[in-house]
Amino acid sequence: MVGEARDPEGDTGPLDGLTVLDLSRVLVGPFCTIQLGDLGAEVIKVERPGDGDQTRTWVPPAFSRRDGDGRGEGEGAESAYYVSVNRNKRSVQLDLTTEAGRAVVRDIAREADVLVENFRVGKTAEWDLDYGDLVDENPGLVYCAISGFGEWGPDRDEPAYDITMQARGGFMSFTGVEGGPPVRIGVALADVGAGMYATQAILAALLERELGDGRGQKIDVSLLDGQAAWTSYMATNYFAGGEPPGRMGSKHPNIVPYRAFETADDYVVVACSSDRFWPPLCEALNRPDLLADERFETNEGRVRNREVLDRELEETFAALTTAEAVAALEAHDVPASRVRDVSEVFDDPQIEARGMLAEADHPTAGTVTFPGSPMHFSRTPTTVRRHPPALGEHTESVLREYGYGDGDIDELRERGAISE
Repeated sequence: MVGEARDPEGDTGPLDGLTVLDLSRVLVGPFCTIQLGDLGAEVIKVERPGDGDQTRTWVPPAFSRRDGDGRGEGEGAESAYYVSVNRNKRSVQLDLTTEAGRAVVRDIAREADVLVENFRVGKTAEWDLDYGDLVDENPGLVYCAISGFGEWGPDRDEPAYDITMQARGGFMSFTGVEGGPPVRIGVALADVGAGMYATQAILAALLERELGDGRGQKIDVSLLDGQAAWTSYMATNYFAGGEPPGRMGSKHPNIVPYRAFETADDYVVVACSSDRFWPPLCEALNRPDLLADERFETNEGRVRNREVLDRELEETFAALTTAEAVAALEAHDVPASRVRDVSEVFDDPQIEARGMLAEADHPTAGTVTFPGSPMHFSRTPTTVRRHPPALGEHTESVLREYGYGDGDIDELRERGAISE
């Protein structure tokens, strides 16, 4: 059964009552556990004494109460990167290189529903903190291990970083302009993708536990596997046609026109995703000649004659401003948009209406702002109930919840398991 709710602030979402022991750091693991926290789980984030999660030192930019505008640095500031994936968690400083620190992890794991870690393969086994070391005392534990290459295979011990995973996983072979250099997708897609798969797998394992005999299981998620899975139709295009996809800029291999066109002053993105959009697109652009051309009548024909059609449309869009192009296309119900930057995205009334701009008051950094949760529930809403924690902010309170008294905490300090 699910763990007993420890959150004094009441119902927090559909996972209210579950406890997640988060041994992860940087992005892939924290991206997984922020989702679980947003869904209402109690997330206990274990950080190394001193610097804590590495992303705490990834500045600038940082939020700072001192500067007022949230863009400062120095004492009390919080790294924007760290803030982005660590709300709805509590921070505990524990030195896992000490046996005393590892003993605390075992105590918490004995009562936890989920454990998430992204150490290099084999590290938790060295520390006697692997699934096999914990399952006897907590058969219901769902243990999620995230790594670059997974726990088996010839490359299991190799280091992995997002940019190398985007390269090795194929994404950089088809990202970028035709004839240009390989381009990394701007967000760390390999980390985010594996983090999403980890969350998915954890939820599935929790459901199986509840519907089954109450036993948990170990989950193994890798960044490379996630990238391979996310190649999706690009991979199946290759399997069907025999040619690996190349770089096409914003163009789509299977749909035409479906790309960004340069206008007189910027760009416009057009998504003619089915044949029903083709006649209104030609009407919007006042190009009856294109509509009458049998080569372009179907999407298959437009794909086969892509180069000819692209030249015609590029010439037409170059004579329009972006505002003119978007207005004409939208008036004919053709999907289109200008390309917005992040400041424009979060100034959008639609984004505001959906609660996608969130903030929290931080005890040292002032107000911190970040994207909200995209998961919306009718009965158990997701909320920002806790600010991204200061390093070790909850060490003593969490330890006390797990039966540690003043003398025990003092002993942990003396043994170097927690900081002074």
